[in-house]
Amino acid sequence: MSEDTIDSKNPVLTFEGKKYFINELSKEIKESIKGLQIAETQLKMHEDTLKLLTISRNSLANQLREKLKEID
Repeated sequence: MSEDTIDSKNPVLTFEGKKYFINELSKEIKESIKGLQIAETQLKMHEDTLKLLTISRNSLANQLREKLKEID
């Protein structure tokens, strides 16, 4: 799903290869679009959080590895 801005007064939604003028869509469809945009934003945020947690976990594992080498 993408939203083209050919004309700011009549934005275009491209969904599954078809284009729709957003102003011509029903309120219910517009609410569905808004919900989908929110879901996509939340997914991106959580994907970024997972990346940061993975980096942190790897850093902590490396720190632990180095500390355990001192015991050997």
